[in-house]
Amino acid sequence: MAQTENKKFFENLTGAGKAIAVLTSGGDAQGMNAAVRAVVRVGIYVGAKVYFIHEGYQGMVDGGDNIKEAKWESVSSMLQVGGTVIGSARCTEFRTHEGRLKAAHNLVQRGITNLCVIGGDGSLTGANLFREEWSGLLVELVEQGLIDEEAAQKYSVLHIVGMVGSIDNDFCGTDMTIGTDSALHRIIEVVDAIMTTAQSHQRTFVLEVMGRHCGYLALVSALACGADWVLIPEMPPADGWEEKMCQKLSAKRAGKKRLNIIIVAEGAIDHNNQPITSEHVKDLVVRRLGFDTRVTILGHVQRGGTPSAFDRILASRMGVEAVLALLEATANTPACVVSLCGNQSVRLPLMECVQMTQEVQKAMDEKKFEEAVQLRGRSFENNLKTYKLLAHRKPETELPHSNFNVAVLNVGAPAAGMNAAVRSAVRVGISEGHKMFAVSDGFEGFYKGQIKEIKWADVGGWTGQGGSLLGTKRTLPAKNVAKIAEQIRKYNINALLVIGGFEAYLGIMELLAARGTYEELYVPMVMVPATVSNNVPGSDLSIGADTALNAITDTCDRIKQSASGTKRRVFIIETMGGYCGYLASVGGLASGADAAYIYEEPFDIRDLQSNVEHLREKMKTSIQRGLVLRNENSNENYTTDFIYQLYSEEGRGVFDCRKNVLGHMQQGGSPSPFDRNFGTKIAAKAMQWITKKLNESYKQGRVFANTEDSACLLGMRRRAMIFQPVVQLKDETDFIHRIPKEQWWLKLRPLMKILAKYKTSYDVSDSGQLEHVAHNRPKDSVAISTH
Repeated sequence: MAQTENKKFFENLTGAGKAIAVLTSGGDAQGMNAAVRAVVRVGIYVGAKVYFIHEGYQGMVDGGDNIKEAKWESVSSMLQVGGTVIGSARCTEFRTHEGRLKAAHNLVQRGITNLCVIGGDGSLTGANLFREEWSGLLVELVEQGLIDEEAAQKYSVLHIVGMVGSIDNDFCGTDMTIGTDSALHRIIEVVDAIMTTAQSHQRTFVLEVMGRHCGYLALVSALACGADWVLIPEMPPADGWEEKMCQKLSAKRAGKKRLNIIIVAEGAIDHNNQPITSEHVKDLVVRRLGFDTRVTILGHVQRGGTPSAFDRILASRMGVEAVLALLEATANTPACVVSLCGNQSVRLPLMECVQMTQEVQKAMDEKKFEEAVQLRGRSFENNLKTYKLLAHRKPETELPHSNFNVAVLNVGAPAAGMNAAVRSAVRVGISEGHKMFAVSDGFEGFYKGQIKEIKWADVGGWTGQGGSLLGTKRTLPAKNVAKIAEQIRKYNINALLVIGGFEAYLGIMELLAARGTYEELYVPMVMVPATVSNNVPGSDLSIGADTALNAITDTCDRIKQSASGTKRRVFIIETMGGYCGYLASVGGLASGADAAYIYEEPFDIRDLQSNVEHLREKMKTSIQRGLVLRNENSNENYTTDFIYQLYSEEGRGVFDCRKNVLGHMQQGGSPSPFDRNFGTKIAAKAMQWITKKLNESYKQGRVFANTEDSACLLGMRRRAMIFQPVVQLKDETDFIHRIPKEQWWLKLRPLMKILAKYKTSYDVSDSGQLEHVAHNRPKDSVAISTH
């Protein structure tokens, strides 16, 4: 009981009498609309008045129709739209004292003292200055007779919360800014398309991506497509880089690779802070190697298009957190920025983040590039370390020789990103001096002896491939443990890396249980979760789930669009996931669903009836489309057909219904940038753990790993990647339904309901702590960003 009393619920916070204004400023970014939608709907939900400020700070200065009250329906159908619907403009007038005085007058006239600013560091710095000057501005307005003393007293404090909308991901304090993931989608779409034409003609392509002061997009897209070379502002190449690059390109061609990809950030520089342009790189390759070389400058394509599922969810979560921060703000609360740390929403003091962002540029200007990389944060640092590890193969003479053999296999259903994980594991393993073996067709191939050595070049070009190139089966090892032990002995396998879903988890447990009988199994084993269902205990996220979410979101967008201009229509859509409702719930949040039926949250006929009633009411307004998602195993009696027929009957005369079963399209396709990157980094970390364990357990000429922590699952938990002994995860697992007993994303479900206008209970106990920006972390920290 005491525990409940300490909990904080969203519905207990009131916005009555408060006015919140939301604006987008600076460059646009995909996902800004999702953030605006969340702020408007959550603000209205708690009883506040919410205003749009059109055209950013310019609209605030000009006032008039630029500042309009927002209604619930004002933000319908904007979740899937790129850019910013309320407009953004750079405003020189707001930089002047007179401009800010006009803006203050316009806000006070409407009683607005809560500002939610979505933009880059310039926009947020401007907002903070405005807040600091606020009381002085009100005094001036009173002196000029534009407002009275009473108004000045009533509106004496301005509260500001920022959300970072920038495709460059150049803001310190947050792992990901709104728009970055979508920009990566655009880049990877182009790279994948270019690869086919480059291969046909044996061409070299130099791709220039955005990032004037930050190389995040270039670095992550290079990781995600396995580029041969990358040039970014934070890591200027050493003297003689031209020769090294040409040698690498030449070696790739000699190894029968038909294409080369070089990625250049628009702000790339050399050690003397001189720009390195894409044209310069092209000329270099043509002059020194004579390769047919083309330049592609992506430009504003990266800002365009629909937001990815990740950006919609990120922006929606940040929007809710921003309103929450405004409701809880007091006169002494500093301006804060809502950001993402691992998988957690956090609040950080705005100016601390801005100052740190400015420190990065200062470090780069002073040629302190290592310091600049550290200041960028753990996400950037991890990406850079992983890229260096995978991109440049050391000569055989420089490699350590461990004499260890490591086997890697895929188990369970295919998931996009598995191949990126295998590539990463193989290359990191070789760099650590191990001999790497690939096992085809999971545990079935293992006991049949489908095992062969896999070399560095064998995994070239694997990052962007969907499915599982090694082959994968659901077969568990228990019945064939004797044969598996025999193969381990035959090939002298010293460690196992298993990449897969729930079957992989069960498989590791079965091998662990058989250790007493077969001493060959006393080897380090680690599992990396890869399944579209995201149902593996011990990890918040699995490789493949993001690609599946994007497939669901894209399809829902198209399905909803198919009803535009027709009569009112509700779509019932069935998603995969087994008994795990992750895809239905988070897919529902990303696509603006009205309801999502899942096994973890039991429902009955009364719930179905109230959902139909809710949709009937909604359809009487200007909203014409409804979306309902159902997880495939949510209820054995309330099937997709049943729900479709119920909605059709009960909605008769108000709306009609259509149903769709998405099926295996959720498992197919090329992996999203997120899954490529996540797979690459998590597998690299797993291989480094294997090396550590092999060295620890090597005694008297053999590997003997018998401790509990020699069989682990590497998972992402809240803010960090952690290795957990599978034995300890037993109690966290519902083995009958193949799901974890506790799942973090269930906390997002009330958010989906609130945004669909349902009155619901929303536990926000995790929110509300203002943290500080971490400048230095201990070197042995295991924290790793998913992006």
